[in-house]
Amino acid sequence: MAKLTRKQKEARAKIEKDKLYSLEEASALIKEITKTKFDASVDLAVRLGVDPRKANQMVRGVVTLPHGTGKDVKVLALVTPDKEEEAQNAGADFVGLDEYLEKIKGGWTDVDVIITMPSVMGKLGPLGRILGPRGLMPNPKTGTVTMDVAKAVSDVKAGKIDFKVDKAGIVHAAIGKASFSADKIAGNAKELLDTLNKMKPAAAKGVYMRSIYMSTTMSPSVQLDPKTV
Repeated sequence: MAKLTRKQKEARAKIEKDKLYSLEEASALIKEITKTKFDASVDLAVRLGVDPRKANQMVRGVVTLPHGTGKDVKVLALVTPDKEEEAQNAGADFVGLDEYLEKIKGGWTDVDVIITMPSVMGKLGPLGRILGPRGLMPNPKTGTVTMDVAKAVSDVKAGKIDFKVDKAGIVHAAIGKASFSADKIAGNAKELLDTLNKMKPAAAKGVYMRSIYMSTTMSPSVQLDPKTV
């Protein structure tokens, strides 16, 4: 195990062992203990009382963070010529179709989100092995396969993120940056947690929110009290 640096030791010393923090306390503490030269991402890891192997306990959805993600999200709109202007006006970084499909076939994936139309999905099927592992495959459930391309692009640019419970029953999501005020971090976290609460599957038994941890890219994690959220 790697030795802790002085900064890491100082950060850990500020977190009370076995204490469960409120959302506001955790957000302020995360800002205090994050000492990086770059603007670290603030992440939430929420362990849910679900069995993701069962289709009726799958938790997947989208949420628009009220204060944005703090990240400049690069969007590729794979659209037919009649939709190109609409996508460009909404702020898509890359707009087109066949030339981008060829680029992706060659291994290009320098984007964060791909938005497309139902009629184009057939062309994307063969690229699943490239896009799937990178989480870039458009999906109607996350609003990235739609005829309203302009709304989809502007939503993503404004701070819409998608999330999905992993095999261990945990939802991981980036909810902002360490440079955000504690209020904004808490506001974004609350929006995600409220959304997860609303999505509790009827088939999930027992405690739904088992544990919630907040951390940044380089910081130790702070445990939140699920009862306070």
